[in-house]
Amino acid sequence: MMDYRLTEQERALAARCLETALAKGAQKARVTLNKSCMDLIGTLNGEVDKVSRCLDRSISIALFVDGKYGSFSINRLEESALEDFIDKAIATARLLAEDRLRDLPDPARTAKDAAGGRELGLYDEACPKMDSERRLAIALGASIFKDTAPTEEWTLVSEEAEYSDSVFDTLVMDTQGLYCRHTETSFEYGVEMTITDKEGNKYSGYWWNVCPRLAGLGAEGICDRALSRAVSQIGPRSLRSGKYTCVIDSECSSKLVTPLLNALGAYAVQQNNSFLCGKLGEKVFHEGLTIRDMCRNKGESGSRLFDSEGVATTEHDIISNGVVNEYFINTYMAGKMQMAPTVEDATRPRVMPWPEPGLDRGAIMARCGDGILVTGFNGGNSNAATGDYSFGIEGFAFKDGRKTHPVREMLMTGNLVELWNNLLAAGDDSRPCKSKLIPTLAFGNVDFSGE
Repeated sequence: MMDYRLTEQERALAARCLETALAKGAQKARVTLNKSCMDLIGTLNGEVDKVSRCLDRSISIALFVDGKYGSFSINRLEESALEDFIDKAIATARLLAEDRLRDLPDPARTAKDAAGGRELGLYDEACPKMDSERRLAIALGASIFKDTAPTEEWTLVSEEAEYSDSVFDTLVMDTQGLYCRHTETSFEYGVEMTITDKEGNKYSGYWWNVCPRLAGLGAEGICDRALSRAVSQIGPRSLRSGKYTCVIDSECSSKLVTPLLNALGAYAVQQNNSFLCGKLGEKVFHEGLTIRDMCRNKGESGSRLFDSEGVATTEHDIISNGVVNEYFINTYMAGKMQMAPTVEDATRPRVMPWPEPGLDRGAIMARCGDGILVTGFNGGNSNAATGDYSFGIEGFAFKDGRKTHPVREMLMTGNLVELWNNLLAAGDDSRPCKSKLIPTLAFGNVDFSGE
């Protein structure tokens, strides 16, 4: 049995880094100590293909020296090496330009409820008990390759899968008394299934799950789900260009939310590289859009009690009924922008259900009637300054709420503000294994380029 959490000796070493930094001339300092271990088994067609272990340990230190600032890191955690490292780091910081806006966060804003690391219930005692036999049993037990016979329509040609379990432990301390720790385990299984149809065309389907607790992983059935997604793509066709009602599957809907969150970042706003510049407090989107940061949900992956500065997270609405409530402003950017600091980023954003709770993809498609169901994005980009986007898509045409055939070689184009102002529905079916809780979404009058 191996326990890869931070030891008392390693935590004491982080504290000595702060003491050393002050003794050598820094006025303030912050130390972040990270330790992680991941064991992985990859399989190919039901046989072990690779086995790996990755153990990582590092210290990062932020130094505030005579009005100057520098951030440095090292993965040699011997005390003698760290003293020399801090000596050189302070000397380097003194060579940099003065930047008086750099500072530690106000202690009143920092987390006071994260000293143990396990407050969120994200650590599973099963993790240090894992051994090669248990990992092999999960990885090989989930495979269906050898039990899947060809059909008249398709043949399974490959099954590429990975199982992994990990432990992450992070400690953040500063010279103003901050002491925050986050400890989390993770169990993950993912697989890509590739088939050929009777004409020899290849199609692939992917599915996965990740959970902080082994009991919630449910690796069995993931290969079946991935195979079903591959088979469903047989016989794709393109549709004519035009405006369609669009339903975005929860598996890929974060593609349309991430640009909104990025546009709320202080660096983008301060540099005028955001389509949400000057929109704080304004109603920009459809009243059905509410994005809430669900950062403190116990037992759920992605929950955090503090950000990288140690600032306490809070559950709150980032966007409420279409109104932009905040920018993500860390301590440094607050000084540059002359605005009150918030947190540095959205921790675990959730698009709230609208117009009623309980809607899933099927119910939303039934309400929409006819349109295009997008189940994946194939490249493309969005313009951070304007909000214009162009994404390649894969998915299905649907009629009367039911899928009719796969679609291919189509582009979804438009502007994100216009898109979100044409919101028709937001479901209640986001996957809890994801850091962003984004459900099935539906929009009207979306431009698609096809035939």
